[in-house]
Amino acid sequence: MPAKMDEIMAVAKEYNIPVLEDAAEALGATYKGQACGTFGEFACLSFNGNKMITTSGGGALVCKTEEEKKRTMFFATQARDDAPHYQHSHIGYNYRLSNVSAGIGRGQMLVLDDHVARRREINKLYRELLKDVPGISFHTNPSEDFNSNYWLTCIVVDPKVAEFTREDIRIRMEEENIETRPLWKPMHLQPVFEGAPYYGDGTAERLFEDGLCLPSGSTLTDGDIGRVAEVIIQLTLRLRSGQEIDNCVK
Repeated sequence: MPAKMDEIMAVAKEYNIPVLEDAAEALGATYKGQACGTFGEFACLSFNGNKMITTSGGGALVCKTEEEKKRTMFFATQARDDAPHYQHSHIGYNYRLSNVSAGIGRGQMLVLDDHVARRREINKLYRELLKDVPGISFHTNPSEDFNSNYWLTCIVVDPKVAEFTREDIRIRMEEENIETRPLWKPMHLQPVFEGAPYYGDGTAERLFEDGLCLPSGSTLTDGDIGRVAEVIIQLTLRLRSGQEIDNCVK
């Protein structure tokens, strides 16, 4: 889902803060018709195996000028000085894609629109199949300004309404050999950052506790999506049946 880029860019302009966009999963998403990854000074895209398009690993840095591109490539290719021998006046890294991976990525760009369309279809299908399941909600575009690529379809489970938890679904999926995953653990809860200051209102924690990422790959068929949804539907029906039995006993 695109961020509120107008507000972010306004604050950045006021305080002269360069904006670096983490658009790793936002390829194909737009905000007010402008592609995510083109607002800031730089942006990163991910081409990992589960992303919208893939080179099997790695990614890309989006920049605005030829000078920035050359400087980036300098640091990404070990920061070698212009000398006939290996000489380094700066610290560099080995971050470049191989030519083979880059070639795959160029080919994948040709089918990007198809992949984005399929992810949006998958999201729509999940919503249709699960619309009658109580306690299940989806995140959606807040307005016409936002156009998510729906790279990943996630649900939020209200255990008070659904009478089961996100973890109940995840474990049941695992029993059916279907991989799902909780939403990302907030950075301030990661052990490596336990001593860092945190400012928030608990939203991130609630989403981590109640959110679940569903299978969303572009190659999934409608039948695959139906199988995932059926696990959740059957869990709901089983609970309802159990309640009816309890009521009869009482």
